Amino acid sequence: QVLLVESGGALVQPGGSLRLSCAASGFTFSHYAMYWYRQAPGQERELITTIDESGRGIDYADSVKDRFAVSRDNVKNTQHLQMNGLKPEDTAVYYCNTIIRGKNYWGQGTQVTVSS
Repeated sequence: QVLLVESGGALVQPGGSLRLSCAASGFTFSHYAMYWYRQAPGQERELITTIDESGRGIDYADSVKDRFAVSRDNVKNTQHLQMNGLKPEDTAVYYCNTIIRGKNYWGQGTQVTVSS
């Protein structure tokens, strides 16, 4: 019954911004680290953000550092990704992820397309 649902993806021009959300249910959200991944067609799925249970321990991939900001709300059971200064190379499906008792759980993904 673990469920992760991403939303907020869109078509945006280079330099634009988007805010993605991940709604979590079916587990004790505040007990688990959360992750954002992305995957472009024909490419490997890339880990881009990590946020610990408290929301205070955060890591970013070099590809998004200084442009993206991850956060979480342990009351609303949501994870967010603020994406600024978007580039065409950010075009991908973005996935919410967590690991519970050694098993990966994924959302369905939300499409972000950066194009002029």
